[in-house]
Amino acid sequence: MRTDRVVVVGAGVAGLATALRLAPLPVTLVTAAPLGEETATAWAQGGIAAAIGADDAPALHAADTLAAGAGLSDPEVARRVAEAGPGLVAWLAGLGLAFDRGPDGAPALGLEAAHGRRRIVKAGGDATGAAVLRTLARAVAACPSVAVTVGRGSALMQDGNGRVTGLAVRTGQETIELPARAVVLATGGLGGLYRSTTNPAGAVGSGLVLAARAGAVVRDPEFVQFHPTAIAVSTGGPLPLATEALRGEGAILVDAAGGRVMAGIAGAELAPRDVVARAIALRTGRGEAVFLDARRLDVARRFPTVAALCRAARLDPALEPIPVRPAAHYHMGGIRVDGRGRSSLPGLWACGEVAATGLHGANRLASNSLLEAMAFAELIAADIRETDDRAAGPGRAPGPVPAPDARPEIRALMEAEVGLVRDVAGLTRAVGRLAALARAGSAEAVAGLLVAAAALGRRESRGAHWRADHPGQAAPRSTEITLAQALAAADAVAGPIPQEAR
Repeated sequence: MRTDRVVVVGAGVAGLATALRLAPLPVTLVTAAPLGEETATAWAQGGIAAAIGADDAPALHAADTLAAGAGLSDPEVARRVAEAGPGLVAWLAGLGLAFDRGPDGAPALGLEAAHGRRRIVKAGGDATGAAVLRTLARAVAACPSVAVTVGRGSALMQDGNGRVTGLAVRTGQETIELPARAVVLATGGLGGLYRSTTNPAGAVGSGLVLAARAGAVVRDPEFVQFHPTAIAVSTGGPLPLATEALRGEGAILVDAAGGRVMAGIAGAELAPRDVVARAIALRTGRGEAVFLDARRLDVARRFPTVAALCRAARLDPALEPIPVRPAAHYHMGGIRVDGRGRSSLPGLWACGEVAATGLHGANRLASNSLLEAMAFAELIAADIRETDDRAAGPGRAPGPVPAPDARPEIRALMEAEVGLVRDVAGLTRAVGRLAALARAGSAEAVAGLLVAAAALGRRESRGAHWRADHPGQAAPRSTEITLAQALAAADAVAGPIPQEAR
């Protein structure tokens, strides 16, 4: 059956923006929860990086992006995304988003780590993600070409040539099939695979797994960014976040005696996130406590989200430093896509954190994620509109796979062996166990295996990937891996751990 329908999976900023940009093509937006709920976008305290200041330019923004990416960012992608920034800010304003403004009426611009200019555009102080989400969700709800289906993608439909022709979706107790001319995965990241994370618990790489099981190429999955300043409280769930903007406005990292944690480190509190995270982890690994001292800032007024999170944890940032520690935050790797958002599988595009566009490289520059998602949403919509390749079926999806409930074990394993600092022994153990769970049907284990196998193969330290046994850098190269290759890597290291890996 030929169809004009496009299926977009995910209702964060990437999915919502893509659905809007595709109008008037008919879109079925598949979301695991009602619009505006359970997305990482809503938790984003940072803003949108855009070169709109009088002293700024997209070329400067692109240069900062490339520097943070540690040799793996694509210069052309960085240029295109940076140049899109001012227009995307204007697009959101046109949809009704009220950006924070200074006394002169111009957007108030914040500073975050590794940016050479004040270029972070915000809404609601430290609640930009939630403000963007509300704006886009309202626009999607009013868009007649978008229909919303609440459910979870269970498998991609493919024809005999491997072309993606739709999506199988679990809705309650039944599975329905949605034939489509194109499928866009916009399902977010995989930070929920870690025990210490700032992500929603459901952020476990579901879109990455859909694509990998269908045979898609995955790029650089080993690069998982750990946010340096998760608030170190016992929540039983995701850790609350103390936004990087606090350090941009002068908050400092201190030990229990008040000594500067970042003293002598280039960039100090505004060094790239991987540098700050490792500096904190070095202290916490020795049993020391680290704090973010923001007492000189008016946190209650300028950062209301952080203030509310502190109150919930019975902390008062006006009177005491905030205890912090690193936590899994953002996945730079993902489904390999080209400059139009196309994956290696015909009929499949990917947008947002689930995709590896080449922008972030080995380490994402702060506040580039919302920008990237909106920039590629526009590129993807244009590409699909120009591709007159309606699904002709009959496409088929594989049947459901019984899966063990292994999330607690996987989270503990990823935290211990595939975390901020890695080595061959831990990665070998992780690859072996994750492969066994993946073969038993665990989707979360598939996502974890891709990260661990790629990390095992990268015998260097670069950006967010730090190998204690390989602290130096090799020549820059991207990892490209499929699920079949990750499973083969597990078979290659099966058996006793080699003496040098112990």
